[in-house]
Amino acid sequence: MALSGLSNSAILFSKSPQNATNNITTNLSQTNNIYQISLFPRQNYRSRSELRVASRTNEPVFVTERDHVIKREQHAVVEVEQQSERRRLADVWREIHGQDDWVGLLDPMDPLFRSELIRYGEMAQACYDAFDFDPFSKYCGSCRFTRRNFFESLEMSSTHQNYAVSRYLYATSNINLPNFFKKSRWPKVWSKNANWIGYVAVSSDEASRTLGRRDITIAWRGTVTRLEWIADLMDFLKPISGNKIPCPDPNVKVESGFLDLYTDKDEACRFCKYSAREQVLTEVKRLMEVYSGEELSITITGHSLGSALAILSAYDIAETGLNVAADGRVVPVSVMSFSGPRVGNVRFKERLEEGLGVKVLRVVNVNDVVPKSPGLVFNENVPAMLMKMAAGLPWCYTHVGVELELDNNNSPFLKPTNDPVCTHNLEALLHLLDGYHGKGHRFVLASGRDPALVNKASDFLKDHYLVPPYWRQDENKGMVRSKDGRWIQPERPKLD
Repeated sequence: MALSGLSNSAILFSKSPQNATNNITTNLSQTNNIYQISLFPRQNYRSRSELRVASRTNEPVFVTERDHVIKREQHAVVEVEQQSERRRLADVWREIHGQDDWVGLLDPMDPLFRSELIRYGEMAQACYDAFDFDPFSKYCGSCRFTRRNFFESLEMSSTHQNYAVSRYLYATSNINLPNFFKKSRWPKVWSKNANWIGYVAVSSDEASRTLGRRDITIAWRGTVTRLEWIADLMDFLKPISGNKIPCPDPNVKVESGFLDLYTDKDEACRFCKYSAREQVLTEVKRLMEVYSGEELSITITGHSLGSALAILSAYDIAETGLNVAADGRVVPVSVMSFSGPRVGNVRFKERLEEGLGVKVLRVVNVNDVVPKSPGLVFNENVPAMLMKMAAGLPWCYTHVGVELELDNNNSPFLKPTNDPVCTHNLEALLHLLDGYHGKGHRFVLASGRDPALVNKASDFLKDHYLVPPYWRQDENKGMVRSKDGRWIQPERPKLD
């Protein structure tokens, strides 16, 4: 979507060494005449540093001392971005992947790490964009695209298209999570019991040279709008070994609903004959063998409920030893989690982090309710002594990994709202991530991500940006005109 309609007047500048301080974007507040710094990408900008100066009116612009301060801050941001661009991802990928628990990368925010984190977030977002939510479609609950053209069909960047989807993942809808699964209203459907819940992808030769290793990525679908799935949770812990996942400690426990979603199967269903667990482990094992002689990494991402599945599958891969190469090398396993709930108890956290060395980074919005669930009473924020006393209770949860906390109130683009759908939205979280430079730093969009993406499946952008809410939708609800002039739902290629 072009952004030219966001202002009545606009002046374009390009970055140059001689005039770097001109590379700012200011948005005139209609209420207090204070300029807020932000970046707007051009639809066909020549470089990622090309910016737009936009004002909401045609009134004269008066430069104040505050504007000079903003210019200096923006100049500093540009310099940091330039320094980051000189670093090669191939040289520092282990640090970016969490080798040192991201120490020194979060505050201030490392630009190279931010770009990688956003990239994995977009791979999780792809699960929503590709999913068929329409109950009037006979393919409701499936992926709308074939895996061979997955990223291309979503018109994602060349960076993503340098990954190849090697397998789709499915789960059975026979468990008690009715607000997670989607079913068609038509009698003749692609599957009565299955839902598409993610994919496994692997970097191409070209991408692997840039990344410094062959990256196996697993992306899990979560919940894009309705949050009733939280109420669907049984909200009690059960031993992870109870569902045949190996674990030497019977006191390692996880939320029962997440565990059932990950391990249940329906042998009568073509897509769920094997559980999501069996599907993902089989594919990871295969890819580890195919690329056994190369430098490898396993990166797992997911949003919301998909974040819980990402953490569970990361634990499973490490516990079963699938990340150990034939020559004995241990392939690092990391999770890039977005707006995820708590998954297990303290023993699960200890086993995951200390016993298995899995790295987890959790990106959350401080106003989002989902990361506060389950375990509203007994959690990591309770005094250690009380948590120790409550350790045996079936509702005593603890977050894992490292947390990066963002706040939607810091973005001048977003409406001041406590709407849980908005505060839980993944595109909004990626927008916040793009503008985050560290605690106490001014919100400045760094990569040129289009703010209009926020309203793709929400009504979160301020109205004066003229971006309609919930704007992403299929043309004609997927209906096409047949040769005889009738409107029909077309057949799709055979599902993988």
